[in-house]
Amino acid sequence: MNTQQLKNDVYNYWNAHPCGKNAIKSEPLTAAYFNEIECNRYYFEPEIFSFAQFTRFYKKQILEVGVGVGTDFVQWVRAGAYAHGIDLTHESIAHTKKRLEIEGLEAVDLRRADAECLPYPDNCFDLTYSWGVLHHAPDIKQCLNELIRVTKPNGLIKIMIYNRSSLFTFYQWFKHALCRGKPFQSLSQVLYFTHESVGTRAYTGSEIKKLLNPSDVDIVCINAPVTNHDLMRCKNIFYRICAYILASLAGWRSSGRFMMIDLRKKSAD
Repeated sequence: MNTQQLKNDVYNYWNAHPCGKNAIKSEPLTAAYFNEIECNRYYFEPEIFSFAQFTRFYKKQILEVGVGVGTDFVQWVRAGAYAHGIDLTHESIAHTKKRLEIEGLEAVDLRRADAECLPYPDNCFDLTYSWGVLHHAPDIKQCLNELIRVTKPNGLIKIMIYNRSSLFTFYQWFKHALCRGKPFQSLSQVLYFTHESVGTRAYTGSEIKKLLNPSDVDIVCINAPVTNHDLMRCKNIFYRICAYILASLAGWRSSGRFMMIDLRKKSAD
């Protein structure tokens, strides 16, 4: 599959399934609908708050890459940040604009754009942020380069991408490869063809370090603690006990689904 076809497929999937709206029972595009999405997101992914630290960026210029239905994006606006946001899909931008309208909030800029070619000048944001987006891009290295480019010297870059060495990835392999008689299918192949949009990837910490130019950024930290997804919190007690045992064996601080990466752009001096 060529790059443009892959990008089109990613667009079509997420335009039809904006992140967070699945399994929501409230009437679409109402206050109740957005509140339900927000409650679900932070119930299952509470680590977002400690990672993003929304309230630390009051009156700071921030860019969120991949706003989805705006759940994280409105946190920046509520916290008083000068919030800019992009998403690849029209539907996500429409959702986020509607949510801002319902809450009487206003962002500095919200537009459809490609993470591989950000429509902003160099060195203009105090923080660039992306949660669960870049692993869907055909060229993650270009995305990283773009995030670094638009971040101010000494500014922060906070991103989450999927961790290939996670319990969640193992469960996907078990379900889609081993249980289907394809034990030699790799973890990467399983994620690429079966998880969310086609082309989904997951990375190791060492791979991310190789993708980053050490002359441009300092790595503050890379963490992948076990999450609710790894612990199968939606499953019955048998599955949860098995997941707890596996987490104890694999490591609570390194085998989580979400690889959370904090970077600081180096000063030009």
